[in-house]
Amino acid sequence: MTHPNPEPGLIRLGPNHSEQRLVLLHGWGADADDLLDLAEVLVEPTVGVVALQAPLPHPGGSGRQWYDLQQPNWPELPGARAALSQRLLELSRELPLENTILLGFSQGAAMVLDVGTLAEGLDGRSCAALIGCSGYPHPAWEPGLQTNKKILLTHGEQDPVVPYGASEMLQKQLGRSGIDADLISFAGGHTIDSSLFP
Repeated sequence: MTHPNPEPGLIRLGPNHSEQRLVLLHGWGADADDLLDLAEVLVEPTVGVVALQAPLPHPGGSGRQWYDLQQPNWPELPGARAALSQRLLELSRELPLENTILLGFSQGAAMVLDVGTLAEGLDGRSCAALIGCSGYPHPAWEPGLQTNKKILLTHGEQDPVVPYGASEMLQKQLGRSGIDADLISFAGGHTIDSSLFP
């Protein structure tokens, strides 16, 4: 159930106080409520859910974006990375990052994997797990947080928006940094197949 009087920039589901949390990052052109149905399938009612709203308006006139994909070299990316790190650290005052799973879709997945694997981004702290659905690696991204965290990647083999090979590249880059990641493919396009999650 959504909490009354939602805070600016996020939507909360589930109990006010919980021992575990799922944080959702939507894709390019969507809004914070885009993945809420998925959260209700993935987690028990005792788990808190926070769906973050991307800070920037989408150039198409509706929806939001973490940074503008249409600008060459994505100059807004460093600021987006810093802002997301700060938001996650603020949430960690309520519940430790070690009890938090980050799940992102598309541009949100790229942000989750970027910030979630950079030690300096979260003050050297680690989330319980990262889930990247139909994501892609950011330019010059070098995962640097050596951790036992679980990382799951999912991607549709017929994705016309972000090619399946982008998640294969993510898995290889994580592996080169000594971070294991499972990659699960499914027959589909640019979407999330909730049946893949236990």
